[in-house]
Amino acid sequence: MQELSGLTSDGKQLYAVSDSDNGTLRIQVLGRDCVVKRTITAPVDPYDVEDLAMTPDGTLWASDTGDNNKSRSTVALHKVSPSGAVERFRVTYPDGKHDAEALLVDKSGTPFIITKEPLGSALVYRPAAPLRTDVSVPLEQVARVSLSSTDTPGGPLDGTLDSRLVTGAAAKADGSVIALRTYTDAYLYPVPDGDVVKALSGDPVRVPLPDEPQGEAIAFDPDGTLLSASEGAGTPIRAVEGAAALAKPAAPPAAPPTTTEALPPAADQPQAAPPSSSSWQNWPLALTVGGIVLAVALVIGLRFRRRA
Repeated sequence: MQELSGLTSDGKQLYAVSDSDNGTLRIQVLGRDCVVKRTITAPVDPYDVEDLAMTPDGTLWASDTGDNNKSRSTVALHKVSPSGAVERFRVTYPDGKHDAEALLVDKSGTPFIITKEPLGSALVYRPAAPLRTDVSVPLEQVARVSLSSTDTPGGPLDGTLDSRLVTGAAAKADGSVIALRTYTDAYLYPVPDGDVVKALSGDPVRVPLPDEPQGEAIAFDPDGTLLSASEGAGTPIRAVEGAAALAKPAAPPAAPPTTTEALPPAADQPQAAPPSSSSWQNWPLALTVGGIVLAVALVIGLRFRRRA
């Protein structure tokens, strides 16, 4: 596929979409040998399809969100059944026009669009209301993602922007891990509680994807294998086995140790009685009092002797 832009997988087959299909939305179904087995044709004319996602029931979502020239008043999401039946949902950004090449669909079926920002951080949007086929639905910004430059080779720009521009996204079938990709690297985020927004605020695990000339496609097999591919006829699909397992939720912080002034005695040991005023620890005072009593007794004895 000359202009591969989106990829997804059900573990048995791959589904791929190009960003230029001459007036028709076509999704290619490939075997694991990357040979095209059939084509799903949807009766809709997309503008610029940039990514592809799949829900557990086999429904495909095509992200018609490309806008290099910032000229579109609306962008679209196409929901395609395996038979080719399609629903088109138009959406609008709340803050102006954006070019976007990445789409996530979480396990609840909510789509997330991630923009491709040449300067600054990628912006994450989701519909602010239920999607409708008859009117455009506004989007709301729910997250911002900043990625650092890396030295992974690849990409068409031959510079630091290659490793910062978000060109694709994917979610594991069970929703436990999501991935964003740039031209050169993939970033994996654990989603332990299904909250994509919360997950994108955490620290990702970076997986280098070197030497992809224009890497835009990324997907997960159900077993957690990460798949990535580049535009260009004859370019291979890379498979990183076990990649999803790298994105593990952070362990909860350990409880601070409890400190006391003295350790309590063991349960089977008798407790020492607290010192009292009659304790032998007060022996100097006892001797003093005893000496006074003895002296008084001697004086009284002498007086009785004199009287006698």
